[in-house]
Amino acid sequence: MATEHVPATDTEPTIGRLVTDASRDISALIHSEIQLAKSELKVSVKNGGTGLGLFAAAGLLGVLAVIMLSVAIAYFIHWNGDGLALHWAFLIVFGFYLLLAGLLAFLGIKKVKKVRAPERAIAQGKQIPRALKGQSGSTVPVKP
Repeated sequence: MATEHVPATDTEPTIGRLVTDASRDISALIHSEIQLAKSELKVSVKNGGTGLGLFAAAGLLGVLAVIMLSVAIAYFIHWNGDGLALHWAFLIVFGFYLLLAGLLAFLGIKKVKKVRAPERAIAQGKQIPRALKGQSGSTVPVKP
């Protein structure tokens, strides 16, 4: 029994072509994973920056408003002695600015809490080694 040698046809890919295609696909996969991580981090950095900006605004408002606007508003409430006593006028102004600074700090905390890690990119990145080994793993559900 002799074995017959069947010549390779042009439609069958060569090993070199398969390696080239695989390396190109892996490169594209890694590139898309990096892009996903960048886009997720961009959103988190934006929320963090906005939160820090709100904290700065709260601090600035707390300092400048107490020093500059408090005096003018307290004297307006006092109204040349016809309004409240001057000490009560200053206390009312202080309380108002303290509440406003607290509101800005609360909004800043809400924005900073939205900062999170790029969860989808991490989950997909963990699947790459299994995919390269030819193992099919179940997809990891990720919160939107």
